Amino acid sequence: MKALIIDDEAKARNLLRVLVTENCPRIKTILQADSLMGGVDIIKNEAPNIVFLDIEMPRHSGLEILDFISREVSNFEIIFTTAYRKYALEAFQLSAIDYLLKPIGPEQVKNAVDRAIAFIGKSTLYDKLENLKVFLEEKRFDKIALPVSDGIEFVSFNDIIMLKADSMYTTFHIKGHKEMVVSKPLKHFVQPLQKVPSFYRPHRSFMINLVHLRKYVKSDGGYIEMDEQLTASISRDNKEEFLKIIQNI
Repeated sequence: MKALIIDDEAKARNLLRVLVTENCPRIKTILQADSLMGGVDIIKNEAPNIVFLDIEMPRHSGLEILDFISREVSNFEIIFTTAYRKYALEAFQLSAIDYLLKPIGPEQVKNAVDRAIAFIGKSTLYDKLENLKVFLEEKRFDKIALPVSDGIEFVSFNDIIMLKADSMYTTFHIKGHKEMVVSKPLKHFVQPLQKVPSFYRPHRSFMINLVHLRKYVKSDGGYIEMDEQLTASISRDNKEEFLKIIQNI
């Protein structure tokens, strides 16, 4: 496999090259570019499988890559790198786009590359980047990208009834009696979805969309009824807060 590192800092490129070489044996060729435009030329000529792309660079930010590549050549996986937490990292999570926070460690690189390899040939990078661009520029992102066996499925927030934790997996209950099991723990989705006003976490194993709330039941210690005959637990510590919330809906 072939990887491309785009970063204006030579030290950062060399460190990442070493980390990839030592921890990602399936990558046999590592190319480098010191600018976005230089990287775009390499993408068009060399067709790398994975691109590590720094966000903060002179002249062109890595986030501008959509301005210079067409859908036809976006058949690679991308991993953004950044030293700045100011970026809305929940936007990357909602778009199913991976990122590495500098300083980058070997375990981070290995995990990110393993995830990228799993999506090669299945993912719709152009669509993911377009959704990310909308979120970052206009704050109107209204869908979440969920990894599925044959690619990425974009699901509207309003169609999600609730999420339920199952060890290292999360089950999404979608309107229309549809279930989607995603191979990420519930905690992966908590931070980004808490930015959406209608989502609430009543219990460590559940996250619900108040749009689909039907009833709060006091018996049996208290529980929540949702649309489509679904139920969610509520912890003792959250009952008072939850009752205040639903009184103001």
